[in-house]
Amino acid sequence: MRILIVGNMGYVGPVVIRHLRDRFPTATLVGYDSCLFGQCLTTSGPFPEIMLDAQYFGDVRDIPAPFLNGTDAVVHLAAISNDPMGSRFEEVTDQINRGGSLHLAQMAARAGVQHFAFASSCSVYGVAGGLPRKESDPVEPLTAYARSKIETERALMHMDAGEMAITCLRFATACGFSDRLRLDLVVNDFVASALTCGDITVLSDGTPWRPLIHVRDMARALEWAITRKGERHLVVNAGSNAWNHTVRNLAEAVAQHLPGTSVRINTEAPPDRRSYKVDFSFFQKIAPDFVPRVSLSETIAELISGLRGIGFSDRNFRNSSLIRLHALKNMMDAGYLGQDLRWVR
Repeated sequence: MRILIVGNMGYVGPVVIRHLRDRFPTATLVGYDSCLFGQCLTTSGPFPEIMLDAQYFGDVRDIPAPFLNGTDAVVHLAAISNDPMGSRFEEVTDQINRGGSLHLAQMAARAGVQHFAFASSCSVYGVAGGLPRKESDPVEPLTAYARSKIETERALMHMDAGEMAITCLRFATACGFSDRLRLDLVVNDFVASALTCGDITVLSDGTPWRPLIHVRDMARALEWAITRKGERHLVVNAGSNAWNHTVRNLAEAVAQHLPGTSVRINTEAPPDRRSYKVDFSFFQKIAPDFVPRVSLSETIAELISGLRGIGFSDRNFRNSSLIRLHALKNMMDAGYLGQDLRWVR
């Protein structure tokens, strides 16, 4: 079995590699990444890529057709992956997230790939008051990132993929420790702030809802997506009903793990329109052995232990490369990246 992981050198990729190597010890695991965030390591151990059989460097927009030959499954993670980056690089976000994804899927289908797993996002629901959103409910993407995900989903669902099974996993917001940790995600940010500053400042009024999922549980869902049987085209909310939380609840949960941490809520803030509960019942029904296992408490404890383990103490972390937008800006300022997010030297 040959599995191609595209976008493996980001936040989720190292955890996916480790999981797939454990689950399929004899498989050929191949990574393909533009290495925009390869330098953002948060581990004292070896590069996570040593678990691969091969690592290739390239842009998903340019992946050559012969590269897919002999591949059984594609795990597609590559993306400009949050709202601030999508806002700063709106046109490029569309080129990479939608255009690059469709290019990759077309190459995969022509090469006879059996499974194509696309990492989508629950952010496509945008504004979702009332009942938790199901896969069949209307979407309201508010950002370039969310629009790129839903547009990719729709295009994948309508493309002629031959015998290739396509699974679009609408993931809840990622969290948890990784070899390339991101601190521009809500739970990860709260833990880093509590550790370094002794307080958590919630910029909204704390009422917006967010569904969450640990990166290890994302890896398990991707395993299911590249081995499942049944429908050729499938869109699935990937997460757990127990992991729908308000931002206030998340801040208070982190504070409980670090006694003495103060939580400040901006009660004067205007309403945050990005608020959505998500219904994950369909995922539980069709993939009962792959539903999330890691709890919020375990996630927070792991983040605390992991950050302490690498000696993390940067009170100014929001201006560091652990915030992916800053990582890109730093490389652009140094003349390594162009405005199109391609390497220039």
